[in-house]
This record gives sequence, structure tokens and C-alpha cells, in this order.
Amino acid sequence: MAKLLMKPAAAHGAVLTCTPENAGWELIGLTAVKLAPGERFEGLNTGVEAVIVVQGGRCDVASSEGDFAGVGERANVFSGLPHALYLPVGARFSITAVTNVELAVATSKADQRFPARHITPADVVVEIRGDGNATRQINKIVQPDFPAHRILVVEVFTPSGNWSSYPPHKHDVHAMPGEADLEEIYYYRIDKPEGYAIQKVYNDDRTIDETLTVRDGELVLIPEGYHPVVAPPGYNVYYLNVLAGSARSMAATDDPDFGWVRGTWTEQPQDQRLFG
Repeated sequence: MAKLLMKPAAAHGAVLTCTPENAGWELIGLTAVKLAPGERFEGLNTGVEAVIVVQGGRCDVASSEGDFAGVGERANVFSGLPHALYLPVGARFSITAVTNVELAVATSKADQRFPARHITPADVVVEIRGDGNATRQINKIVQPDFPAHRILVVEVFTPSGNWSSYPPHKHDVHAMPGEADLEEIYYYRIDKPEGYAIQKVYNDDRTIDETLTVRDGELVLIPEGYHPVVAPPGYNVYYLNVLAGSARSMAATDDPDFGWVRGTWTEQPQDQRLFG
């Protein structure tokens, strides 16, 4: 069953925490963190690898794998490409805010160790996907070829009025190379506080068939099924995707009722209202 986790009213520190236990699945989690200058957030990667994505602001990170100063430069997720930090299983870390800073700490269970790495905007691979009102921007932070055990992380920007994760696709069966069985988190940011996005989650036999209204700072869990997103007119939508599962791949299968839409994209211009 899809699940919506809402951010509680909290000024600083961990403002939202998703774990495999409260998600009801096996591998992935996410903690949203908000810090004022000088405030600190500490963690220990017990049995997990982590990707710290700076949503906005700048911080220093001291870790058992090395120290990383001045991580981050964009003001918010709608104003540029991300800085991120990969830290392996077993790493201890401490994040100190240099400015007001917002972070997403994504995790996946892991038992293989890889080197820590500071991922800069120059390292992020940008893809413009779709056409017309299905145009969106994908910022690939941790791709399948990145040296990590399981975790995969991308950002998606969807301009107002556009559809994303479309045509509807799923990745809940291990049938490589065409499809991997992946857990997935959608962590949302909306560019105006009263805004929202709509996410549909459904499977072929409709034992899951939900339509979710998602606001800024909320999180949707996708254990299975198709999961398209739409941004209402006037509101730009960002989401951070965290995935892990049966293969180090993002292979997915389109809903056969909607896959034909891909063939129309050559007939439409790409939307130029992108944030990167």
C-alpha cells in the first residue's frame, strides 16, 4: 500500500524521518533535516549507506571517512543543481550548518563498503525527459554506475501544469533487463507554501488504487505499482527519489494502456521552463 508521511511542525533538526520499519519494507529510508547556522546533526551509518543531499544552504561535514567543508551552494531546490555526499556503511558523521541549511539524508541497507565522495553540480548528469506538458528535468546524483552498494538517488523538477513519472511506470518485479523490483521514496518540495502535487498509485488488478494530495515537505512511499505525478498550474514541483532493490538498475515497465504516449513526443516541443 502506498503511504504518505507528513512533516511535523518542527523548527530545526530532524523534521521528518522515514525508516524501513515505519515504511513497512526492507531497505530504504530518508531523514529531512533543517538547521540554523552553527547547529549540528549527527549520524552513524549502522548497516546502511547514505547520500546527504543539500536542498538549500551550505554546511560542513566531518566524518570518519574524511572532512568536507562548504558543501552546498544553491539557495533552494528550485535555484540550481545539488551538492551531495555519499558516505558508506559504518561511517560516522556530523553536519554543521554554515548558513541556514535544509538536507535530505537518504539511506539504504548495505553490507558492501565504497569510498566516500563529495558529489558537486559538475558531477550531476542532467536529462530533459518527455515533451510538451510531460517535460521534466532529471538530475542524476547517484546512478547505477556510481560506486555504491544499493542506493540510487535522483531529483526531478516538474514545471507547473506538467506531468511527471509519465507514462505511468512500475518497478515491482525482478525481470531484468526490463524491470527491477525497487522500493522508492518521493520526497516533495513545492515552490509556494500553499501548493501541492497530485500522485496516483495503482497496480494492474487495482488492489492498490490511490490518489494522494502531497504538500511541501511530505513524502510518499511507493512499494509497488504505477505512480505518475502532476504539478498544478502555477506551482512548480520538485521531488527527490530514493530507490533500492533487486538490482542496481532503474529498469521499469510502462502501463501498457499509456505507453503509446511516448510515441507522440517527437510531435511536440519540449517545455523550456526548467530550473537547472
